[in-house]
Amino acid sequence: MKNLFFATLVVMLPFFTMAQISVTGKVTDINQKPLSGATIKLRNQKTSVLSDANGNYTLNNLTIGKLIIIVSYVGFKTEEKAVDLKEPAVFNFNLVQQNFLAEEVVVRATRANEKSATTYKNVSKEDIQQNNFGQDLPFILQNTPGVVVNSDAGAGVGYTGIRIRGSDNSRINVTVNGIPMNDSESQGTYYVNMPDFASSVDNIQIQRGVGTSTNGAGAFGASLNIQTTASETNPYAELNNTFGSFNTWKNTVKVGTGLINNRFSFDGRLSRISSDGYVDRGASLLKSYFLSGAYHGNKDLLRLNVFSGTEKTYQSWNGIPESRLNNDVAGMKAYIARNELSDVDAENLLNSGRTYNSFLYNNQTDNYTQNHYQLIYARQFSDQFSFNGALHYTQGAGYYEEYRVRNKLSDFGLNPVVIGGTTISTTDLIRRRWLDNDFYGVTYAFNYVPKKNLNFTLGGAYNEYKGDHFGQIIWAQYASNGNIDRHYYDNEGFKTDFNVYGKMNYNPIAELSLFVDLQYRRVYYDIAGTENKLNTLAINETLNFFNPKFGATYFINPQSNVYASFSVANKEPNRNDYTDAAVGTFPKPEQLNDIEIGYRFKNAVFNLGANAYGMFYKNQLVVTGKINDVGGNFRQNVDRSYRMGIEVDGSYVINPQFVLNANAALSRNKIKNFTEFTDDYDNGGQILKNFELTDISYSPSAVLFGELVYKPISGFAIALQSKYVSKQYLDNTQNDSRTINGYWVNNARLGYDFKFAGVKNINLGLLVNNILDKKFESNGYTYGYVYGGSRVTENFFYPQAGTNFLLSLNVKF
Repeated sequence: MKNLFFATLVVMLPFFTMAQISVTGKVTDINQKPLSGATIKLRNQKTSVLSDANGNYTLNNLTIGKLIIIVSYVGFKTEEKAVDLKEPAVFNFNLVQQNFLAEEVVVRATRANEKSATTYKNVSKEDIQQNNFGQDLPFILQNTPGVVVNSDAGAGVGYTGIRIRGSDNSRINVTVNGIPMNDSESQGTYYVNMPDFASSVDNIQIQRGVGTSTNGAGAFGASLNIQTTASETNPYAELNNTFGSFNTWKNTVKVGTGLINNRFSFDGRLSRISSDGYVDRGASLLKSYFLSGAYHGNKDLLRLNVFSGTEKTYQSWNGIPESRLNNDVAGMKAYIARNELSDVDAENLLNSGRTYNSFLYNNQTDNYTQNHYQLIYARQFSDQFSFNGALHYTQGAGYYEEYRVRNKLSDFGLNPVVIGGTTISTTDLIRRRWLDNDFYGVTYAFNYVPKKNLNFTLGGAYNEYKGDHFGQIIWAQYASNGNIDRHYYDNEGFKTDFNVYGKMNYNPIAELSLFVDLQYRRVYYDIAGTENKLNTLAINETLNFFNPKFGATYFINPQSNVYASFSVANKEPNRNDYTDAAVGTFPKPEQLNDIEIGYRFKNAVFNLGANAYGMFYKNQLVVTGKINDVGGNFRQNVDRSYRMGIEVDGSYVINPQFVLNANAALSRNKIKNFTEFTDDYDNGGQILKNFELTDISYSPSAVLFGELVYKPISGFAIALQSKYVSKQYLDNTQNDSRTINGYWVNNARLGYDFKFAGVKNINLGLLVNNILDKKFESNGYTYGYVYGGSRVTENFFYPQAGTNFLLSLNVKF
């Protein structure tokens, strides 16, 4: 019933529209040349329309009264016109070209637009600011279609994750200003290393599915295309502060010079976020800065970005056993016996409640610093030809520290210790596992528009990665022949990533847009040294990928269009897929064929996007329970799997006071043939069991969202939000005893903007999460084994916080 209610609500939005008056007009430059694709919208409303090939536009269903119409076009100054609407009217706009190059050119090559046969969602600066209370970036995006987020510490600060269409972090391509952000080896993006980055973001485009060709990791679920803050015309200073539950604090200072001599600008941000977390000892201390300087020429733009993040996070990675979650005392005692917990650990388990954290060592922390340098240049050579490119360098270093009990000395390459004639082969110890890496390269894109109806883009990138992995023992009960500087394992990963793509958009007639997008990508990967189990690594592989994309968009009228596309993506295995595989074997790369069909509609009060998709995988890597030759679990290729679904995303301005937003993602996610491997502790080896058409793990069949925004007076808004995520399986056997229960969570957000002399704006914000105090878990994992003639299943979950709040005060001078 929940699914049906939300889906019906979204689909029925168009029928709520009341017949009202319209505004028409034409958008041209000062020479009366029509501007096709200009954006026309009303202030404080999300919906917008685009001008057609002749520059004409229509805003339907407008409310009688005073309105402000805003018209914008890349390369031209935005124009606003205040009108007092009493009857249908005509308003023409003559835009003046800017005397400097627009910032949008930096990301234009990798962005989708209204003419693209791509399923995407634009998240504006206003949307980001409204939802930015200091939580990590995934939580700011959680109300977009098909998105499910999770937090190890339970409150959205620290280690967080995001899944889109069921695809995890390692399958979502992330770029900042067109520069790859995914880690080259794990292919994930660690938002904990980018604290408060949202405060320096101008806009984000989420492309679901394969999307357009971009740089970096293969997009198997979605792409996040992030553009950092553009320069403001006038000087400014901002103080942003948040306080909330679990002793959460965010303090941010932002300053900017505005345009100096109409050419130069400098912007800066300094942030600190701290939180104790919902989970016991799940504390985070996050620090970051963002500096940017730019030269704005008439036809060129040069920008240098330097930003950094430092995190110290107490580990809450292990989650909570199912018996502890359910307060099952007998189950907890059985868990204690099976895992031979010490008295201290057993007491911690029995007495902690939902906020249980298995770690007790006071410095069981993750520590990492990541520094980014981006030099971006864009040039408009003529009306037909332009270029943008970037040089980039990222340096990261850090470790996680952990206390280990009764570990074998031989596991660390240490000799047994003989004391008083007794040979000691195990020890308690504290170890650190280090990663010290460098990532650097170049990205570029040329854009050529020989005719009004024809557009070519040639782009690509070359990047290199070097990552040193090593381990140290900083304390041991029995040190044996070790010392604090010794590396008990040491290996280096080296990876190159080259890609080149060509895109063409062609409009044979005004109503039809065709596109072809062809990408070649070459990946070289080498790992050498000893890994943490002291095995020798000698891995070397080169992979060549061809990723074609084709599509068409047909404009029914200026307000609506339909589109269809077919795209291919290929993705290399992760580092662990190589290092965990049996000696002499390599995992296969994954391939995805993606079909997208959609419909879009926009007018002044209503915005609707509806699409259907089919994502068909070959050799997708999934966890099966199979172990390698040293007993480690690893992912294995499955021959065929697929995701099919429909997504609907709508926004309706009921009247100037009420806005309704809603989206729904309904899907079927299946592996055609799956073999589970279970360890047999009774007889040795593993037991195999075959399954057909099982659900893919962590892939809910329904993700639904609704929001009602009420604006009773100018500057004040209340938003009531509701999100439902259906049941998720923890593994690929579709076993109901290994699931994350579905959950329905409600939040409320309040915001009030006002100003007085000497202050440009003051914003008071309040975010109340989980207002009904729902007990739910958004993530988990499972493993099992056969012991004593029966299967033992160990399920672990990540509980999320009950009712909690974040209160913000933002002042802009």
